[in-house]
Amino acid sequence: MAKLTLTSDLARMARLAGLFYLIIIIAGLGAELGLRGPLIDLADANGTAAAILAAPGQFRLAIAADIVMALSDAGLAILLYLIFRAAAPGLALAAMVFRLIQTVLIAANLMALQGAWLILSGADALADAAALALVFLDLHGHGYDLGLVFFGVNSVMMGVLVWRSGLFGKLYGMGLAVAGLVYLTGSGLRFFAPEWSAAFAPAYGVTILAESAFCLRLLLQRSPTGKPV
Repeated sequence: MAKLTLTSDLARMARLAGLFYLIIIIAGLGAELGLRGPLIDLADANGTAAAILAAPGQFRLAIAADIVMALSDAGLAILLYLIFRAAAPGLALAAMVFRLIQTVLIAANLMALQGAWLILSGADALADAAALALVFLDLHGHGYDLGLVFFGVNSVMMGVLVWRSGLFGKLYGMGLAVAGLVYLTGSGLRFFAPEWSAAFAPAYGVTILAESAFCLRLLLQRSPTGKPV
């Protein structure tokens, strides 16, 4: 793997990648934790249905935020490939493909949320609408974790690229690789040992810390002359 040489173009791409990363973090966490999360209780179908119907704008805004996140994720995947292709073209391409697969899965999976909304908003014509909508909401959660399987692989690859690039600190690469392992483990538990998912949830704090740190590093990338332009 070749070492990267900082150029003005690379510095600009890094800052733009950092901006996309920031949008992804804000939109993703905002949609899941700030907007959608408070409305959904997978143990209470009727309560969830009532909460969503009482705040339709909030539920739809969460979908909109996820769409923004997916669009930004596609842009970030391309930018990271352009940044790291000079160091390891094959690995950079593979990382981009895995991230784009994750993006497609998460974007397509938003139809499960829309399906839940259509069921609830047309509840007069459906029996057990609340229970059926909850199945779609749970399906969205599993679909999201399926996307994170591919993102976990991407994160490990990105960790290797960052570690060996010579441009970014090795600690960032280590953080991304560890985050990838957390994603892979968490998604595996969701599908194959769901009783352990709740206990493992705090580990996702590592992913937030690692990705936020790398996002900040990209945003603060300076040009070869030392100027932020």
